[in-house]
Amino acid sequence: MEYIGATGVPVKLSSVPILSPDISFHFILSFAIDATPSGKANNGKFSPYWASTLTPKSVAQIKAQHPNVRALASLSGWSLGDKVLRWYNPPDPDRWISNAVSSLTAIAKTYHLDGIDIDYENFPRNSTFAYCIGELISRLKNRRVISVATIAPFYTTVGPYIELFNRYGEVIDFVNYQFYTDKVRSPTGYLAAFRVRAEQFDAEKLLPSYEVDGRGIQGDAFFEALQLLETEGFGVNGVMIFSADDSAKNDYYYERKSQNFLLNSTTSGYYRG
Repeated sequence: MEYIGATGVPVKLSSVPILSPDISFHFILSFAIDATPSGKANNGKFSPYWASTLTPKSVAQIKAQHPNVRALASLSGWSLGDKVLRWYNPPDPDRWISNAVSSLTAIAKTYHLDGIDIDYENFPRNSTFAYCIGELISRLKNRRVISVATIAPFYTTVGPYIELFNRYGEVIDFVNYQFYTDKVRSPTGYLAAFRVRAEQFDAEKLLPSYEVDGRGIQGDAFFEALQLLETEGFGVNGVMIFSADDSAKNDYYYERKSQNFLLNSTTSGYYRG
């Protein structure tokens, strides 16, 4: 899984190497946001804010060229420009859900999307998040608008996401936990963090993650951590990378090496979404 388009860099889907049809490659377009351009909450009416190079035509082309590619829209993210985004409790949750289903259905049809990723990162107390997002995913799947749904918690947001997963885990396919926010830099530390999150979520749905030139474990130590996870009995069912925007400068080294790891793994599974 590869986040793409969040930073305004004119990155292209076709630039990212997809090494084999035996890899299920998910591009996560970042982000679709429930807000106006000024950052004002928009009551479930989402709009795409990812890089302008990620056009409907480019999504259709990469999927036609690589039938193993899926495209998802990530919802929210940290900010819109300088405006920090927050989950707000809509006064009428069912109206928010209805608006979100309608707006995301339109975006999915326009951009040839297969799913959504949930990346809200700031929450009030007593949040309606679990109900609204759980029902949103359920309705989009029931209407066959999407076939895959993922969530992206990190260390300060696990509470709302655990509630969401406990109530609606059957409609959530992967957990893109942001391990780089745990700030561990060694393979053994990564293993310890993975054990904690595997207890909170489903270990088989939990994906190791890496931030390019960012926080947490860096360089080939990440792949040592993946090998250690396998040695300790965890099936590495995929890898999440943030993000393609930063990877062009190193010729997508981590994307290439992650795919080769999965292709050569004896424990990883192939997800058919």
